[in-house]
Amino acid sequence: MVVGFLFLCHGAKTLFGVLGSTKGAVSITSWPGGPAGLIELVCGALIIIGLGTRWAALLSSGAMAYAYFVVHQPEALMPIQNHGELAAVYCWVFLLLAFTGPGSWAVDTMLAARKQKQDKPLVSA
Repeated sequence: MVVGFLFLCHGAKTLFGVLGSTKGAVSITSWPGGPAGLIELVCGALIIIGLGTRWAALLSSGAMAYAYFVVHQPEALMPIQNHGELAAVYCWVFLLLAFTGPGSWAVDTMLAARKQKQDKPLVSA
């Protein structure tokens, strides 16, 4: 939930120019900042509530891998040199989340439990 919230905040900063942004708002149509900000905002919100967590995390991981290799890596090889530490950490955290799935508080988990409860037979033999 915390990583999702931080990711959402990063998207809000990019798209709306809030939360201490020095660059101002970025249009959704400007490449690559607009689509990246939209992915950060929407996927961050989905990860917070745990809805479509695996897919949102996988998309977020790919977006951060793209950000690292296209934006940061051409500046220098190592993340500490090219200021890509945050993109690299987000990429790996979201990839882990894509494989482990949501936690027990997630909407996905509650929906799965409800479906499993409905699928149980009412009469036992």
